[in-house]
Amino acid sequence: MLKVAITGPESTGKSTLSEQLARHYQTVWVPEYARSYVGNLGRPYTLEDIEAIAQGQQALEQEVQQQASTILFSDTDMLVLKIWSEHAFGHCPAWILEKLAQQDYNLCLLMGVDLLWEPDPQREHPHLRQFFYNWYKRELEQLDVPYVEIHGQQESRFALARQHVDSLLHQQHLL
Repeated sequence: MLKVAITGPESTGKSTLSEQLARHYQTVWVPEYARSYVGNLGRPYTLEDIEAIAQGQQALEQEVQQQASTILFSDTDMLVLKIWSEHAFGHCPAWILEKLAQQDYNLCLLMGVDLLWEPDPQREHPHLRQFFYNWYKRELEQLDVPYVEIHGQQESRFALARQHVDSLLHQQHLL
């Protein structure tokens, strides 16, 4: 089973691309657990909530993975939760850092900030998108995980992502 994480700042098309890729490769994708969790919270989130979200995300990924074909797309990863936690609360729970170090994605797609910002009650930082993008890129490089940058508008993002996923599938002799 190949696993691809779609990561990066908010409002960069992660959910859209995850769904498009899953449909194209006739498989399933793992939605962002935080959306439903925060949407049902009814109060400002806490550091403990971010840890609960990380646990929920991991459990959801394990559950959805059972339905996947040769490839699984995940609309977030522990890096998103690490950066969110560090920015909002100044540090990240050890459990999230441990799970981040154990992630086993074959490829991470780092979503660029060249799409227009779409307002959403759960989005917080429209003017910090480049700051977060740079942070994600530094973290991916420090983690030494395979990643590619995805830029452009929706169709070009989809085409670029497919090129990289096809290359990964060819390397693994699955396409």
